[in-house]
Amino acid sequence: MSCVFGFDVGSKLIGVAVGNRITASARAIATIPMRDDMPDWATLDALRGEWLPESFVVGLPLTLEGEEQTASKRARRFAERLHERYSMPVDLVDERHSSREAAQRFAQARSAGLKRRRDATQLDAEAAAVILERWLHQAA
Repeated sequence: MSCVFGFDVGSKLIGVAVGNRITASARAIATIPMRDDMPDWATLDALRGEWLPESFVVGLPLTLEGEEQTASKRARRFAERLHERYSMPVDLVDERHSSREAAQRFAQARSAGLKRRRDATQLDAEAAAVILERWLHQAA
């Protein structure tokens, strides 16, 4: 299979996207709550069982200067936990400006009538799609 999961890790939510290596495209599929720095593993297990990804990509939040920050440590911990739990490859990718790009995509979709204001809860998942698409294009 050519399915890959992408993640945008936040302090309260993790955005999840699914991508395809062949088409180098990704789409937002879910947001998963974070509690006490731990994801809702049951939801993630269900998504993994449904999509059967072959690997994971986790966005690494860096400062504008490319330095690590507190959020970087959270993303690295999540990546390590993914690898430990599923014994699958996990890549980290620079996620600078992914949230801005996700917001722009959302605004364009709203103006085209494809999204509604209530869909803004999926911005984290859209950011995960941006992160995953970057990785897919780099890997191509």
